[in-house]
Amino acid sequence: MPRPRDIGVIDTLIGFRDTHQMGVASTRGDWQRHPAEYMFKDIPEEISESDDRLAAIEETVAAMDAHNIRVGVIHMSDDRAEEALRRYPDRFAAIRPVDPNKGMDAVRLIAREHAEGKIKGVSFFPSGQNPPVPINSKLAYPIYAKCIELDLPIFINVGVPGPRIPMMPQWVGHLDEVAYDLPELKVVMRHGAEPDEDLAVKLLLKWPNLYYSTSAFAPKYWPEAIIKFANSRGADKIIYGGYFPMGLELTRIFAEMDQVPFKDSVWPKFLRDNAAKVLGISL
Repeated sequence: MPRPRDIGVIDTLIGFRDTHQMGVASTRGDWQRHPAEYMFKDIPEEISESDDRLAAIEETVAAMDAHNIRVGVIHMSDDRAEEALRRYPDRFAAIRPVDPNKGMDAVRLIAREHAEGKIKGVSFFPSGQNPPVPINSKLAYPIYAKCIELDLPIFINVGVPGPRIPMMPQWVGHLDEVAYDLPELKVVMRHGAEPDEDLAVKLLLKWPNLYYSTSAFAPKYWPEAIIKFANSRGADKIIYGGYFPMGLELTRIFAEMDQVPFKDSVWPKFLRDNAAKVLGISL
């Protein structure tokens, strides 16, 4: 059914120009503009360091307004994140990218930023760490435990990564072990889970605290298995995530979204309600 226009959207992956690394300090490769630039045809242009850095924040807010995005989830990756939270506390929610290789320093950072009221969640790019950290690695378990303690969701990249780095650290099947060991942990899968989207659906059915976001994929490429799942038993499990300005413009995302055959009852949950519940956001 057509996408309703009156829903205030929560976008669980948005940012500011020239921050395309999204807090990943160790991604290797010869890319110039984007760690997976070969995958995207029209990568948004960057704002140079010489430009007013605040202009990037204002640009993102204007883009959000144009598409009725009420809250954008950003990464605590540079000083603009804190400035955005200060200027627009009701428009942005932040999550902290973490590197489990840093041990208790990563755990303490989560605890400190949560105590300061800065973050609503955590994010983890398994293949993007140096060295890579598998989803089910013992190095990640202290972070998972802290997320449970603080009631924070963790967004985890799953599937073949865009950058030309090893994929197995973020094989979606690793989540089965994590969910078994830590059933209270709220995990939101990011970046497709391909080519194992059918396995992702099985795990979403199996584990109550697993969710899936559509981040980094243009709507015309959203897996059929995920759309079918949302329209049947998974309406409470699928969450909208964009990719502005890292690889996709919001104009393209929302234009293509109009062709997605979600049921009427799915749209409010997909665009707003599921994210609000997982992140603890009141609109």
